Parts: sequence; C-alpha cells; structure tokens
Amino acid sequence: MLALGLAMPAAAQDGPPAVPVEVAPVSIETVLDEVSAVGTLISNESVVIRPEIAGLITEIAFEEGGQVQQGDLLFGLEDSIYQAELEDARARLLLSQRNYERASDLYDRGAGTARSRDEAESELRTARAAVELATARLEKTQIHAPISGVVGLRKVSEGDYVEAGEDLVNLEEIQPLKVDFSIPERYLSNLEVGQRVQITADAFPSEEFTGEVYASNPLIDVNGRSIAVRARIDNSERRLRPGLFVRVRLELDRHENAIIIPEQALVPRDQDIFVYKVVDQTAQLTKVTPGQRKFGKVEILDGLTESDIVVVAGQLKLQDGAKVQPVQAQGGTGQGQPGGTEPSAGNTGS
Repeated sequence: MLALGLAMPAAAQDGPPAVPVEVAPVSIETVLDEVSAVGTLISNESVVIRPEIAGLITEIAFEEGGQVQQGDLLFGLEDSIYQAELEDARARLLLSQRNYERASDLYDRGAGTARSRDEAESELRTARAAVELATARLEKTQIHAPISGVVGLRKVSEGDYVEAGEDLVNLEEIQPLKVDFSIPERYLSNLEVGQRVQITADAFPSEEFTGEVYASNPLIDVNGRSIAVRARIDNSERRLRPGLFVRVRLELDRHENAIIIPEQALVPRDQDIFVYKVVDQTAQLTKVTPGQRKFGKVEILDGLTESDIVVVAGQLKLQDGAKVQPVQAQGGTGQGQPGGTEPSAGNTGS
C-alpha cells in the first residue's frame, strides 16, 4: 500500500492566528495631585498713612513709587504751635519744680504744712505730664514709615491742610507677595502648610511663579463650602504687583516613579478596570487600579510593573490568553506634555 503523507494546515497545527494589536511599554513618571483655583495677589504688608493730628503739610520727604525704609520721614506738619506748647509746658515744669523744693524745705524746717508740700508735689507731677503730652503732640507732626516698602501715589500736596485720620498715601511691602485663593472643602484632609503652589498671570502669560502655603482660614465658608488659603510668592525682582488676578495650581501630593500608560489601554468591565498585558506573545487580561488622568495618560496604582507592555489598540478582538502579533504604537506613552504627567486633582479613575 502506498502511504500518503498529508500535511495539516498551519491553523490546524497552531490554533487561531495571532491577532495584530498595537502595544506600548509603560513609562515611569512623576504624577502631581493638584487642584486649580483663581486668586489675587496682595502685599505682604499694606499700610495707609494717616496723620494722628490735624495740621498743614509743610514737607513731603519721599518720591512716589519709591522705596522707603522703616522709620524714614514721609510727611512733616506745621509744628510752630506744638513747639510753643512744649516750651510753655517746660516753663511750667521748671516753676513747679522750684515750688516743690521750697515747700519741701519749709516742711523739713517745720515752717510749712504737709498739705502745702503735697499740693506742690501734685502740681509738679501735673507739669511733668504736660511736658510729656506736648512732646508727644510735637512728635506727631513728623510722620514716619511704619514698615519698609514702596510708597504709592500720594493724595495730598505741600500746603494742604489735613484732618486727623485722612488718607495721605499707601505703603506696600511687596517682597514677598501673598496670594489668596479658595479650594473646595473636600480637599481639607489633603491641605498642609508648606505645600507648593504655581501661579500664572495674564501680565506674564509664558511664566510661572512659585510659592508655598503658609496659612489657611480655620473657618469654612458656608456659602461656597470652600477653604480660604494663603501662600507666599517670591517677588525679589518686583515684577508682580498686589491686586493682580492669578491662576493657582496647588500641589497636594507628588507621586514619584509612578507607572503611566495611555488611557486607551483601559478596558472597563462591569465595575472593574482591566488592561491586556502582553506576555510571551499572549494577551493576559489584568485587573488594574487607575489613579490620576491627564493628557490622555493614566496612572496605574496597582496591577502593572515598570517592565510590562500593554495593548493600546485592538482590544475588542482579544480574549484572555489569545495569541497576539504586537505592533509598536506610534509615539508610545511619550506623547503629551513634556516633562512628565501632571494630572489635576479630582480626575481619578473609577
């Protein structure tokens, strides 16, 4: 008999053909847990200069917009009346001192009464207080800077008569600056002193300025259910100004060496999230725990390692354990923002 050798088809020998799929390796990046807000820059310290007494302005000792140091003279008021009051008080003090000395001498010799001596002593104390009062009034004719900073635009000129408490000029300490902003109350447990903030302003659209949180209001705003937060921003170049509207990014947490994959690799099934991991040319359905998402990428908290390769296109044709023919996805996980993934808070995977 003639033995016939029949060759079996390749499909019969090896099973179903490999499914072509696009794959990409996971990447290791830094993921930022952030919350965005809008805020306003304010001075580190801000003072409106006002006189404590009424008077005529006789001297303005600064240039508008100029830097002044604490204690520098800003305004001088007409002081002739106060000088005269001080001289009068000093003369009365001298007379009271002599009257007291005479009354004490007479009392010591038995020629005077205790009452006369006590009255002279009381007049002496009153005269001393009058000198101190006249001196204090005279000093208030010289208005000095209470803090170091930049003076604003004055509202008065030499020769103006001003009342006590009238606004003269504002004085701003602008290094550093503060930024006030609010975040939703749900971030209260994540908020800490020292957290980093990045701000941008329309005046400098291509630049970011860095600061850190140093305080928050202990009272939650019941209307907006938000937390008022304040941070300090370095302004050593004095380019930023109080009152600027800014956009704020508050860094709540930083995940170093996070595992990142393209978001299209995720396969949702019921309440769980899976990916197809390629192992030895075979697709393995693997449950994962997603984290932050941004720019088409997703952080994987659990389920993958840094050496894994995942399917990013063609999952609909796959089953767990299916043979695959991997094709490198164009751009891999390197597409998107340079310098790492920086997802914003709140965009967590389900």
